[in-house]
Amino acid sequence: MTAASEPARGAGASAGSRGHRGDARAKTSAAATFALVFGVAGLFSVLTAILAWLGLVLGIIGIILGIVGLKMARRPGVTGRGVSIGGLVLSILAVLIGLGLAAGITTFVNNENAVDRLQTQVDKLRDKLD
Repeated sequence: MTAASEPARGAGASAGSRGHRGDARAKTSAAATFALVFGVAGLFSVLTAILAWLGLVLGIIGIILGIVGLKMARRPGVTGRGVSIGGLVLSILAVLIGLGLAAGITTFVNNENAVDRLQTQVDKLRDKLD
């Protein structure tokens, strides 16, 4: 065979299959992606301690989206099972840490001796500033 009679690179059956494969590519579930985003944001918010309440809410939303993402990943043509699991794990961590922080703060605030010690420390610091 001569070079003129051979099909050009990328032509023929392989080019057709490549074009078809590009059209039928699996898409990552949006719920899975958002579960990961909410999980990371929730965990970050909880770890700042100031925004723990926001992290708790974001974690709950992330758990719901993670479950929806897992269910959507079962469908044909949809991926994102690993992303859903990652978002679910981070969201659960955010909720658990947020609840632990809330329980600790509640216990501390309800303990009169601890509040009195904190008030004493604040008064001492205020006296040093004056």
